[in-house]
Amino acid sequence: MLITEILAENARLYGNEAALVEREPAKNKRSEMTWKTFDEQATLMANALGHKGIDKGDDVIQLMMNCIEWLPVYFGILRSGARAVPLNFRFLADKIRFCAEIAEAKIVIFGEEFIDRINEIKGDLDKRVLFYIFVGPDDKRPDYALQYTDLLSSSDLQPPDIQLDPSDDAALYFTSGTTGMPKAVLLTHQNLESACYVENRHHRQTHEDNFLCIPPLYHTGAKMHWFGNFVVGAKAVIMKGVSPRWILEAVSEEKVTIVWLLVPWALDILIAIEKNDVELKDYELDQWRLMHIGAQPVPPSLIKKWKKFFPDHDYDTNYGLTEATGPGCVHLGMENLHKIGAIGIPGFGWECRIVDIKMNPVPLGEPGELILKGPGVMKTYYKNPEATADTLVDGWLLTGDIARMDKENFIWLIDRKKDVIITGGENIYPVELENFLIGHEKIHDVGVIGIPDDRLGEIVAAVVKVKPGMEMTKEEIQAFCEQIPRYRRPRKIFFDDVPRNPTGKIEKPKLRKKYAGITASFKREI
Repeated sequence: MLITEILAENARLYGNEAALVEREPAKNKRSEMTWKTFDEQATLMANALGHKGIDKGDDVIQLMMNCIEWLPVYFGILRSGARAVPLNFRFLADKIRFCAEIAEAKIVIFGEEFIDRINEIKGDLDKRVLFYIFVGPDDKRPDYALQYTDLLSSSDLQPPDIQLDPSDDAALYFTSGTTGMPKAVLLTHQNLESACYVENRHHRQTHEDNFLCIPPLYHTGAKMHWFGNFVVGAKAVIMKGVSPRWILEAVSEEKVTIVWLLVPWALDILIAIEKNDVELKDYELDQWRLMHIGAQPVPPSLIKKWKKFFPDHDYDTNYGLTEATGPGCVHLGMENLHKIGAIGIPGFGWECRIVDIKMNPVPLGEPGELILKGPGVMKTYYKNPEATADTLVDGWLLTGDIARMDKENFIWLIDRKKDVIITGGENIYPVELENFLIGHEKIHDVGVIGIPDDRLGEIVAAVVKVKPGMEMTKEEIQAFCEQIPRYRRPRKIFFDDVPRNPTGKIEKPKLRKKYAGITASFKREI
């Protein structure tokens, strides 16, 4: 069943029940939307796009911050037969222009936060864009844009006469572009549908669950985790703004049962508890059954500490890529707490292998590249046959991640292929070192990179963010690192913030540029 059909089914079964709740704690604002209204707004949006000349297969850019309108707009684009093109809200004008040109976008839907960026490149966009649609207060609306609410009020609720097949194109998701310009990942309706069932199989959502959505909806991660709730008509809460107190308040007041966190947010909650900035007894948290983390490696020390404060929580970690329709191709499994540190086993319907550079399986326990095959594998990198040929081989998706498999067939992520540090001929995997360093009681966050060295080729450098209110010296870190082999120890230590993108991944290119003067990325063979 296509996800647009799942939405219609939810409206029929649960029409008057709340589907979406929006919380904006900084303004003390809350609003909600029923499944019936959600479905109707998607239909109105689809028909409005059709009336404006959008045909099946056309591309519609969606450039919006998280809000209650985000998902009805997205589903409206899909229901119209067009391809949804959600863009990273951190993209500056040049990347927005680049994505619009690749997609040949005919409509741009945007929020008030993006007015200046759209104005900067509108002259270029006008060569192809037919209309601009503004989702925001009318007094902020640029005069060249149509008002979203006006568009819906002039549309109709007759289901659009668009025949959609599971194999039809559904969406273009651009990669983050942290090492260059973004690549466009083309996903089908079948890809999106599969994500619903994979997520629901892994986390066993029922109609009574409530999912707290904090990460950005433009990314496959947050949305595809929500799909597990969506497929059974369960509620979701969309957060605008993040803090430990706001998260706990939302869980308590909305009776949230499932929270997907990024590592920094989980760390912030633990620090707030330890510093007594929040008191768990002040919140109703008994119904909170699952905390899971994805989008980045998870330090085992974090989860061990989490379980001290939340002993009854199920925990899962999820590995995924945009090219695999988000999370779920590998997951730890809620029953495998004894394997914390591993990314897990193949997800529902997925196959995994670890191979060498010739695509031959490596011996058990040896590092190699993780490759995947399953229902979420992208159709292609749009308009990029060279990158597609490098990434899709005989139906397998090459992830570029180095991993190993243990004797119980659990997969352990070691690092990104391009991030491996080679010092004196020895491979050092930054993620392993980051997981070790984060175990120090004073370290809040850490990023490890390689710095060029005339003698060794590269040396290890660690960029360390100390926990609030604490002080730390390089000597303390060096003493802590005496537990690991000498060649793996950081030769350079810097105290600084660790830059992360909206999905929590460390922005290694920024660290390399700042501390090593390296502006280009490169890949090395294992």
